[in-house]
Amino acid sequence: MDTNFNVTLTFIFLLLLAAGFVLYLFLRYCDRYRFADWGGPVSNRLASIISCFIHRYHRLPITPIPLPESGAAILVCNHISGLDPLVLIAATPRPLRFLIAREEYERFGLQWLFRLGGCIPVERDKRPELAMRAALRAIADGEVVALFPHAKIHLPTDPPVKIKGGAVRLAQITGAPLYPLHIQGVKGEGHTLLAIPLRSNITLTTHPPLDIEDGKNDENIRKLQQLIENLC
Repeated sequence: MDTNFNVTLTFIFLLLLAAGFVLYLFLRYCDRYRFADWGGPVSNRLASIISCFIHRYHRLPITPIPLPESGAAILVCNHISGLDPLVLIAATPRPLRFLIAREEYERFGLQWLFRLGGCIPVERDKRPELAMRAALRAIADGEVVALFPHAKIHLPTDPPVKIKGGAVRLAQITGAPLYPLHIQGVKGEGHTLLAIPLRSNITLTTHPPLDIEDGKNDENIRKLQQLIENLC
């Protein structure tokens, strides 16, 4: 009986050892697809897995967003699915501070993840200025802020809506470069969760920093909207 028990323990130990080694190889493989240092072992591991998933499963070309190596920047992107933030995580050479709606930030079971990633919650109906102040602090610290100015999923086939002007205001106040981005090729566009398992052929189009003109707020927003919606 003791012999059988010892054999069982040895088998379990070897099985766990093999599983640990396979996990180690998997994580090392995922690290090849992560461009940014997210500031900690847990954040970096999660970013590596996300990046590998987006590049390998969703076939995003391995081309980092052309950001400066240091200094503040603002990323602005269209929003067609729940996969979009993961695409930006996979493509960025620097860690991002996402502005997200408070109701999304407080989703059950996900708040720890958003907090770990340094996301900035936006209370759209109450005190949106708090998020603006947090974003200004992040930019003053030389960080990269990312946001989706449609404020919700918006498809090219949907009725036109004017985007929010927060990104333009941030650029005007701080002088930080504003980079328009456009995501397309998501199989599950229009969906939050369904977009994750449906395999895509994602393309991320990048543009040079937008030239923000003083005193022409509506024109700046119009130009930004055209770029992130790929209308020009």
